Amino acid sequence: AAALAERGSRVWGVDASEEMVELARQRGVNAKVARAEALPFKEGWFERAVAVLVIHVLDRPSAFAELARVLADDGRLVIGTFDHAQFDAYYLSRYFPSLAEIDRARFPTREGLEEELRSAGYSPRTIPLHHRAVRSRDWVLERIRGRFISTLQLLDEDEFAEGLARAERELPAEVEAEQYLLAVVAERGR
Repeated sequence: AAALAERGSRVWGVDASEEMVELARQRGVNAKVARAEALPFKEGWFERAVAVLVIHVLDRPSAFAELARVLADDGRLVIGTFDHAQFDAYYLSRYFPSLAEIDRARFPTREGLEEELRSAGYSPRTIPLHHRAVRSRDWVLERIRGRFISTLQLLDEDEFAEGLARAERELPAEVEAEQYLLAVVAERGR
């Protein structure tokens, strides 16, 4: 949202968390405390909507219908989410055995997401993306300790403690990380 605002777009951010809304405001983004399933905007108010790494925590049918309500007739919804290939490739899965199973249950498959969008009146086009990066051991450990992804917060405390201890013992100096993502452009009324 901040990057779009910096480029001259008029942007509104929405989050259910007051803290995240305040952070957005500090970054120069207009933001409101609200849920995607009940947006505080007029019908047809927006040309575009963006949802990055969030649809797995939403009531998707309700959120997609609500986004369709606030989008113009020719509006577009852009979604960034994980492809299911991510869960087998994710470097943290070897340290936290339940991670992949939990995420498979939370994130829709490509086919499932496309069907949900079609059911909500969109015409989706999906673009698979693959990204590789190298992270330092310290960078990775700092993020694990802070439970930087919500799935780490869903693990039971014993599994989290055991996985962290194993990562502290076994992570190499440089960690190769791969990401398998889906970028979905869903157009209304087509």
